[in-house]
Amino acid sequence: MPPVERFVPRFAAEPPQEELPYGRWQERLRDEFLAAARRIDAPPQDLGEPQRIVWYPDRSWHGRTFVPATARTSGGYELFGYVRFAPAADGGEPDDFSTQVDFTEETAERNPDWRLDLCEEVIGTWRGHFGAVASMTLIWGRPMISGGRIVTAELADLAVDQCELIDDRFTLIAPDDYRQDLLEVKLFDVKGRELARESLYEGDGEEDEDEEEEEEPDERARE
Repeated sequence: MPPVERFVPRFAAEPPQEELPYGRWQERLRDEFLAAARRIDAPPQDLGEPQRIVWYPDRSWHGRTFVPATARTSGGYELFGYVRFAPAADGGEPDDFSTQVDFTEETAERNPDWRLDLCEEVIGTWRGHFGAVASMTLIWGRPMISGGRIVTAELADLAVDQCELIDDRFTLIAPDDYRQDLLEVKLFDVKGRELARESLYEGDGEEDEDEEEEEEPDERARE
């Protein structure tokens, strides 16, 4: 096999190891998520109270397990984030919990053109050739169309992670924003036919162009 053109981490995270949270474990994760939601900095006055928490498949990377979640609020917003912890070892209990939660008003109901409902959060970095840095990104969500079986994360058309749908939900961990390449998330059916694709940067083009016009030429180049 010839050398690869793009040297990036592929399938760096463990595939999902557990069922979606339930019972006492779900209650523990729920407590962590709600506690982090109460710590959101400067929330809008009409944020409202969290409703049912939707959990997504677990993924483990760099010695930590991430369980993402979303929750609508009574104010019409969506809370999104994850619970991170050190997996149980030698019959013990998971420990070293850390939780990140934020909010958005951009929900699937307000965007009927969405084919994939995505959330993402950078959880680390990976250094490549000549000091180039990739943002290791946790991505979770659900398809807004039927018929899907598996979701991939692709960097310059190179698959760097994938996850089978579990109760119509998925979680990915993949390198992003590396040497000017940006991630795309793609949905495939059972026969491997592409049903949908979404960029993590969809809708950012006009804002980026406006910002570039205001910047000096030597500040526009991406590192």
